[in-house]
Amino acid sequence: MYDYEDEDEDIFGAPATPVSSSPAVNFRDELNDDQFQAVTAPDGPALVLAGAGSGKTRTLTYRVAYLLSQGVSPEAILLLTFTNKASKQMLERVEQLTGIGAHRFLGGTFHHVGGQVLRLFGDSIGLPRSYTILDDGDSDSLLNEIIRDLDPDFFKSKENPKAKPIKGIISFSRNVMIEVEQVAKGRYPGNAELLAKINSFARHYQETKLQRGLADYDDLLVYWLEILENNQEAASYYQSRFSHLLVDEYQDVNSLQARIVDRIATNHQIMAVGDDAQCIYTWRGADLDQIMSFPERHPETKIYKIETNYRSTPEILKLANEILENRSSDQSFSKKLKASRPHHDLPTLVPTMDNYQQADFVLSKIQSLYDSGVNYDDIAILYRAHFHAMELQVELSRRGIPFVITSGMRFFEQAHVKDLVAQIRFVANPKDLTAFLRFSCLLPKVGEKTAAKLLALAEKKSLENGSSLVDSLDNDEVFKKVPKDAKEDWKSLLETLRNVDVLAATAKPAQVVEGAIEGWYQDYLRATYENWPRREEDLESLVDFASKYETLAEMLSQLVLLSSESGDRVVTKGERCLRLSTIHQSKGLEFPHVFVIGLADGLFPNKRAIDGEGDLEEERRLFYVAATRAERSLHLVFPMLSNQKGVPVRLVQSRFLKEISESRYDLHNAHSAFGPGRQSGNWNYRQNRGDRGFGSRSF
Repeated sequence: MYDYEDEDEDIFGAPATPVSSSPAVNFRDELNDDQFQAVTAPDGPALVLAGAGSGKTRTLTYRVAYLLSQGVSPEAILLLTFTNKASKQMLERVEQLTGIGAHRFLGGTFHHVGGQVLRLFGDSIGLPRSYTILDDGDSDSLLNEIIRDLDPDFFKSKENPKAKPIKGIISFSRNVMIEVEQVAKGRYPGNAELLAKINSFARHYQETKLQRGLADYDDLLVYWLEILENNQEAASYYQSRFSHLLVDEYQDVNSLQARIVDRIATNHQIMAVGDDAQCIYTWRGADLDQIMSFPERHPETKIYKIETNYRSTPEILKLANEILENRSSDQSFSKKLKASRPHHDLPTLVPTMDNYQQADFVLSKIQSLYDSGVNYDDIAILYRAHFHAMELQVELSRRGIPFVITSGMRFFEQAHVKDLVAQIRFVANPKDLTAFLRFSCLLPKVGEKTAAKLLALAEKKSLENGSSLVDSLDNDEVFKKVPKDAKEDWKSLLETLRNVDVLAATAKPAQVVEGAIEGWYQDYLRATYENWPRREEDLESLVDFASKYETLAEMLSQLVLLSSESGDRVVTKGERCLRLSTIHQSKGLEFPHVFVIGLADGLFPNKRAIDGEGDLEEERRLFYVAATRAERSLHLVFPMLSNQKGVPVRLVQSRFLKEISESRYDLHNAHSAFGPGRQSGNWNYRQNRGDRGFGSRSF
């Protein structure tokens, strides 16, 4: 919990002051034609569609400088961004261009600006100006407290979610402006009693925060809009206070943010800058309809398209443009990237036999690039989901190649992977206290001291009765010492451990892993994490990993070794490393050489989108974002076989690849270089293509 630091409050409430003399900026010479038209746009609403690598930040920066050159006061310009870093960089650049101090502007994230609004007008909606902002952990704790007060038995049922996923439902509903119960219904269909309880928890959570003078991050926006809609004095102040409003990354705004913007910009002096083709965050609330309907909500909007790309070669851009050609015209703006860089090689399409040959190909190509003088930090490997890169991470660790992961921890360092492996480790070696403490401390009210005492008592009973340690953990005397809140989970956990113990004695390692996944920990994941489906995918990929080993001891030894290698290795300052990243985390970045892996249906696009449970068009946009990260070379790689729970399954290349003309890429035969993959089968790429052959280019 912390108090909001109001660095800009004096500026925010201060009257506009004249602009001092500043160096002249030659806008015509420093901008291309598209940028110049947008930067010098006349008053009125403007929507700037800035394609990937087209200089969006430059356009926004020069727009601010242009407004200053036209006599607009810096205090009359509001710049809304999605990161404080982006705002700071833009305003520092404006200061360099114009000599006007960055401190005179108000710019920052929606939450940053919303917090200042509440300092001035929060008391009008019952929030004291001296309110305190709850950080993520504090808000979790408060909601947990409220749920326990309202329903002391709620968390005792393993069918009920914990506080964090409930808070995620509440947060999502507020940002997309949909009733909590409706959002909860999508997560827990058919459970009317649970839906009613979540609705009650949300209501009391909100009331308690107000009573205690607290606000969470969502409140900074929700209350900001409430003030604008219900406090005419405040609304008039902000509508007249800012003569010009600029919004960055407009394709990522949610319904709540868009409504705030519309309320402030009643004079329509607004410029929204974004790219509908890069809207890839709808799963967390971004609303594509907001950028698409912008011209309707702001009459006489002039649309500017910035299409010259300064990042990628013409060959990469032609492929990227084709990715978008099959989009629905009523859900997108037409736009075609134009190249400014010289010609280079065509992108390469690489079918591989399986995930292992995919890893072999990528690392072989990276070695070739490295030998030719390319630094590791000029190379990125992108993927749709974290587990798609597991085999790559294994090979990189084995070969000692330095790499960092933009999208989070390395695969074997992730908490849910370690939690599951700890259960298998303990069954294999009941003396492994570290493993026991890791998973047993996930139970309610069980800390390390309690867990150690329970294990010591079980060891004693095991010696007395001649029983296994796993069976002794279920001894009545041990069970009596289990905290009351953990007793139901304890029974479920022991059932899982016994099942894993039986499998360990009779089954292959892949079956052991699968048994562990389908037990107690699966219920724990689903109750604890909002993103449990992704975490389950990670765990299921361990089944494939385990299928390579004949014995459990061999598999565990390799797991511990890999975890140790990846976890202990520290990247030294200045060391050049490969970049591994989910595509979502790579947005805004660029690399000379890019590999996009896992481009098979069911992986990318993912199965949920194909089955209609997700957004297939967003998957297409995600592919476009991936392709446009590349500057010089682009490799598109996919496996034709995959292990799913230990069973080889044939894959077909991504439907997005099928839509691309063959002339846009070179087809590479990975089999000739590496031989067959590590799974049986001999799938022909022409068959895998599905709808048409390749003549002399197939194999």
